[in-house]
Amino acid sequence: MKANQLSRLIQINHVLAKHRLDEVIKAIHLLRPLQYFSFLSPHRWRNKQSTLPRGERLRLALQDLGPIFVKFGQVLSTRRDLLPPDIANSLAKLQDQVAPFPAEQAKQLIDKAYEAESLNELFAHIEPEPLASASIAQVHAATLKNGEQVVIKLVRPGIEPIIKRDIALLYTLASFAERYWSEGKRLRPREIVAELEKNLFDELDMLREASSASQLQRNFEGTTLLYVPKIYWKLTKPNILVQERIYGTPISDTEGLIAKGVDMAKLAEMGVEIFFTQVFKHSFFHADMHPGNIMVDIHDPKNPKYVAVDFGIMGTLSPDDQRYLAENFLAFFNHDYRRVAELHVQSGWVPADTRLDEFEAAIRSVCEPIFARPLKEISFGQLLLRLFQTARRFNMEVQPQLVLLQKTLLNIEGLGRDLYPDLDLWKTAKPILETWMKEKMGWQAALRTLQQEAPHWAETLPEMPRLLYDLSKRAQEGQFNVNLASADIQQLRKEIKQASYRSAAVTAGAAFLVGAAVITGLDGYATTMFAGLPILSWVFGLWGLGLIYFSISKKS
Repeated sequence: MKANQLSRLIQINHVLAKHRLDEVIKAIHLLRPLQYFSFLSPHRWRNKQSTLPRGERLRLALQDLGPIFVKFGQVLSTRRDLLPPDIANSLAKLQDQVAPFPAEQAKQLIDKAYEAESLNELFAHIEPEPLASASIAQVHAATLKNGEQVVIKLVRPGIEPIIKRDIALLYTLASFAERYWSEGKRLRPREIVAELEKNLFDELDMLREASSASQLQRNFEGTTLLYVPKIYWKLTKPNILVQERIYGTPISDTEGLIAKGVDMAKLAEMGVEIFFTQVFKHSFFHADMHPGNIMVDIHDPKNPKYVAVDFGIMGTLSPDDQRYLAENFLAFFNHDYRRVAELHVQSGWVPADTRLDEFEAAIRSVCEPIFARPLKEISFGQLLLRLFQTARRFNMEVQPQLVLLQKTLLNIEGLGRDLYPDLDLWKTAKPILETWMKEKMGWQAALRTLQQEAPHWAETLPEMPRLLYDLSKRAQEGQFNVNLASADIQQLRKEIKQASYRSAAVTAGAAFLVGAAVITGLDGYATTMFAGLPILSWVFGLWGLGLIYFSISKKS
């Protein structure tokens, strides 16, 4: 671990101490050794007790820690079934009420983006106060010279170095997990961090977000399910997005929707239809569907329409993953757990030597209790937890490419639970998947594939005899042998030796830390104290941290 990453961990510890979240420090194993440093935080001595509620303290801490932590809080805020109400209500403010950057700074960004043109020639008015502010960007209302109302989305200045710093720390922690945690390799943490990194940096590119909005708009063109605001391409820059200003009722305002006569059952079913249509028909889905990004057009309360904003995180699926997921969903809906087990083996998600009968029985025990029940009686959070426990037993690897989909599915469940708890998710989703399967797997789909591939076959078939001849000749000459260079073997030996040294140092460092903790907890042990802890605890603790740091640093 580099010095700046260790410094970041200490900073995280100090922020949590500042907001008096000591219970969080104790709950996170990685931060426990660093609680020595939290005793040095001036905030600990200055503010013995915070007067703010715990939900507000947690929200402010996540906000202080940066965009990655804010994203985590946004995901948590959609799971009111898993959080106490006070914490859920406070975290919901992270969706669009993060502390904004100053209006003067916003104007400087806009001036710089349109430096070749006068703002007076482009905009009739720009509101100095933001409409909304989130972890990556904030939004200002504006009016064009022709009178059209728009919003200007500005990327926060200086945000990229902060994201790079925290992503580097996550990569280091993921490497530790893979090296020292028994579940590390199966959970593939580095690949998950890579997926998170890609999504976060995609959010910083406003041209990419504008193109995603245009694509989503084309996908739902001619339907009444979803409205996507118009993009003003001539005014959009890499760090500035200008789009149509839309009006609607926030999806989270369930009381307001009900008061205005909105058909909540229909609205909830439409949400499920939009999700499954995006995933399985378009293979292009909005992957940041928290309540701050969704509104409802209720000009006709009996036929409401969803309105989406913020297209910074969009997900896609490969054809193989798409097909396996659709088949898995349908097999679940039909209670065909044998087929579910077979699909997991065929897709490579579980080892090929997995006993299908045992895997089938395990899946049945998890899923059978949830079917034919309304959404209010189902917790996908608890379902996923049990599925993960089953996955561990059968050595099933995490699929990083599906992390966004799982996150979005949890968001959809949270929205559905708030809108219409009696929604029958299975009944709503099953016809959509059956129609998709007929389109993709039936004879018409086979005919379309044949028409698409025919030109390629016509081009490659004449070359096949020569390619087969070359292949057989190389096999006869033994050119398929695998050769290991001696340099590779020497490098492997060197790495094994270094790993053994590191392991010994880490073990020794951990022993010192344990010793420090034991001495701290001894009853009746009278010795010289410093900052509330025995001197010997400080010596052992710092020595242990030093050993661990030097053993895992790149220079060790």
